[in-house]
Amino acid sequence: MRLFGLALAMLLACGAPALAEKILIESPEAPKAIGPYSQAIKNGGLVFASGSPPFDPAGKIDYSLLDVTAQTRRVLDNIALTLGAGKLTLADVVSATVYVTDVNDFAAVNAVYAFYFKAPYPARTFVQVAKLLHNVKVEITVIAAAK
Repeated sequence: MRLFGLALAMLLACGAPALAEKILIESPEAPKAIGPYSQAIKNGGLVFASGSPPFDPAGKIDYSLLDVTAQTRRVLDNIALTLGAGKLTLADVVSATVYVTDVNDFAAVNAVYAFYFKAPYPARTFVQVAKLLHNVKVEITVIAAAK
């Protein structure tokens, strides 16, 4: 039994992959994080972008008062700004999760989404939630493959 334990310890020490370093990706042009989180983190070959609500980077427009089409455009523009800070574009996105407060907004969100993303489209999940921060109608989070 002792030999098994020693062999297992050596296997774990030598055979376990090392975790890649977490690298902060932050764009001064995108809205600042409003809590203890990062705009995006690169780990290995992937970039994980935090959920992006339709906040105006300049703080002049209250997008919560606008329709879901305008909000979706702002969200995807913000994501593009964040990814750009990591030398990535929306073409590098491999997965997206779209959160909406009304699933009936699917067609409107989808039309904007189709304008920003081209085939092959990222894998995607579309979810209705009860409420989003600051009463916005849409928030999107993405994972991109780093070059």
